[in-house]
Amino acid sequence: MLDTLSILLIVLVFLIVLIAGWYFMIVVPNTKKKPSAGKSKDRATVFKEATRKLASNPKDPDALMALADIYFNDNDFDKAAKTYNILSAMTTSNPDLDAYLINLRSGLCSLKQGQAEEAYKSLLIAKAVRGEAFEVNYNLGVIEYQRKAYEKAVAVLRAAAVVAPDHAGTMKFLGQSLYRIKIYKDAAVYLRKAMDAEPNDKECLFYLAQSYYELGQAENAVQIFTHLRPDPEVGPQAALFAGTIHYNARQFDKAIEDLEIGVRHQKVNPEVLLEMKYRLANAYTQAQNMEGALRQYKDIRNINPGYRDVTEQIRRLSEFNSNKNLQVYMMAPTSEFVTLCRTLTSTFFPKAAIKIVDVTVEKNDYADITAEVSTSKWDDTIVFRFLRSNGQVGELFLRDMQVRLKEMHAGRGFCVTAGSFTPSAKQFVEARLIDLIEKDALLKAMNTLG
Repeated sequence: MLDTLSILLIVLVFLIVLIAGWYFMIVVPNTKKKPSAGKSKDRATVFKEATRKLASNPKDPDALMALADIYFNDNDFDKAAKTYNILSAMTTSNPDLDAYLINLRSGLCSLKQGQAEEAYKSLLIAKAVRGEAFEVNYNLGVIEYQRKAYEKAVAVLRAAAVVAPDHAGTMKFLGQSLYRIKIYKDAAVYLRKAMDAEPNDKECLFYLAQSYYELGQAENAVQIFTHLRPDPEVGPQAALFAGTIHYNARQFDKAIEDLEIGVRHQKVNPEVLLEMKYRLANAYTQAQNMEGALRQYKDIRNINPGYRDVTEQIRRLSEFNSNKNLQVYMMAPTSEFVTLCRTLTSTFFPKAAIKIVDVTVEKNDYADITAEVSTSKWDDTIVFRFLRSNGQVGELFLRDMQVRLKEMHAGRGFCVTAGSFTPSAKQFVEARLIDLIEKDALLKAMNTLG
């Protein structure tokens, strides 16, 4: 039989176990669910306490700091900036205040409100306190970039990159700033890092392509520009760059494709649009599409009648469009140009026997055709120089031709141009056996060919 003491002990142990179970099942879980309400209460308490302190002392630093932090965390940047500015003025007399944090946050609040100049002043003070800090250097770098002070931007962004070498924003603005000051190799390095972090940043990708272009890496550049052509923001300029690269490589069909995509964009900077149309007209011209070139030049004239040499180009191409032989003479591939020149030699001596003994082409600028000409009265070696130009030809060019005549042991020469000769050039040939054939006489000769 259990005595009374034993029974009491058993009952006591049972009650202790029951109470412990109740505590861990009911009280503890409810306690864990209350932190958010407690925090809310704490914020309200802090705000109330700070307001009470400021009522009796408007410059209480602890109360001001508490309020500023609350406004900052609530994204109330206007009130936060005003409060941090009050604290900033107090830092010189109160060493316990965190001058770096106060001025940094003041600057960040100003940035959020679009007040770049005010932000700049606050951030400079913060940098003077802690010059190596990432956040102040990064934000100063962005402001310097926006102010187009690219060398200053590079200096502070490099400092930010030391602390955070993988920060996408730092890499982007540092790369773009380096591009602006023409340090293209370093620019490409940072822009690639930025793209690793933000692959869809089209602006950054455009700067990377420009850096490749400046470094002479045309193939890498044109791949990116081609990819960016459809983009509504950077697409027009990307199309312009791609078209320029293809044009310089004499890939005129690809240049036309690039530039046609560019001019079809809805939103295009007027200057970029004019440049694209001008280069598109040039590409059409090189591709022997005179109608396409004229259409672009006339569009340019409608937008800006005084743009470059558009009026002269329209006049010139209209003439080419109506005279196939002149078009071939001035613009066709070298093989077609030489074939025409060989045919033209016969027009100078219609009844003579002409045997061509040498053809020399100089960089597609002109062709020298040496022929043995035999008539009923005389035989001679003659050099025909056909110049692909519609401008004025000077004396120096004819002096070079005189040397050529001696080399070929020619007794006479004909210099033919689709332009004209200067007075000094005409004076030079007065005592020499060189005949000058200007545009009108050339057109007359062409007309006899049919």
